Amino acid sequence: MSIKIADLTVTFKNQVTAVNHINLEISNGIYGLLGENGAGKTTLMRVLTTVLKPTGGTVSLDGILYSEGNYEKIQQKIGYLPQEIDLYPNLSVQECLEYMGELSGIPQQECKKRIKYYLEKTSLTEHRKKKMRQLSGGMKRRVGLVQALLNEPDFLIVDEPTTGLDPEERIRIRNLLVDFSENRTILFSTHVVEDLAATCSKLAVMKKGNILYSGDMKEMLSTADGCVWNCFAKSDIQAREIEKNYRVSTKQYVNGGYMIRVISEEKPEVQCTQGEVTLEDAYIYLMNK
Repeated sequence: MSIKIADLTVTFKNQVTAVNHINLEISNGIYGLLGENGAGKTTLMRVLTTVLKPTGGTVSLDGILYSEGNYEKIQQKIGYLPQEIDLYPNLSVQECLEYMGELSGIPQQECKKRIKYYLEKTSLTEHRKKKMRQLSGGMKRRVGLVQALLNEPDFLIVDEPTTGLDPEERIRIRNLLVDFSENRTILFSTHVVEDLAATCSKLAVMKKGNILYSGDMKEMLSTADGCVWNCFAKSDIQAREIEKNYRVSTKQYVNGGYMIRVISEEKPEVQCTQGEVTLEDAYIYLMNK
């Protein structure tokens, strides 16, 4: 499964350009889409799910062009987990999923078979009779993931799937996405660097509608080579001076002073050693070039 995005642009009526002439190619496995809130990620998701038509450029799914005559065919190949999930609070989990399957045109017996399978995979079987309103945020997100998978999509799009979840539930959702990425393409949109570091090997970074980087994660790390410094400040005054003059990623109180991680192309004029680049470091570097 391959998704090709060429010179894609989305400009709204108020003349705000949310997606600005971007080019991407997404293939099998999990592909990360990283960017701060307002970067244009959700607008891109809406185009890829056929909800929003672009102002310019093209998108194709395994050679099928996004166009009026092809939207129904494309929709049959796509599953979508939106950031906000609002699934019929008065229905049980089972009833809700059966209804969603009916809307998708899945035969009743086949739908029940798939629901049983995915509820087991997502550890929701024992909760299938609970009303949707009784579920925790993490459980609702897992039910949302099941509904996105019911039509056995070749291309699964997930928008901020771990937002607002506790650490254990975040890890569960990430691991489920890895499990479901076999023989499938997943676009994982998030502003949480840690989520992508744990799940994917390829990603794109968006800022204000533009793609700052796309490609292999290891190559992205190399963009910040020589720009990460572990600095030690002996006093509050020295720490504040470092924060004033440099881009700081982390700060910890250690041994009566402050260990401060700095992103800078030039060596800071304080006691410091060069640090190993993490994905978060490379992301901060790209976002502030």
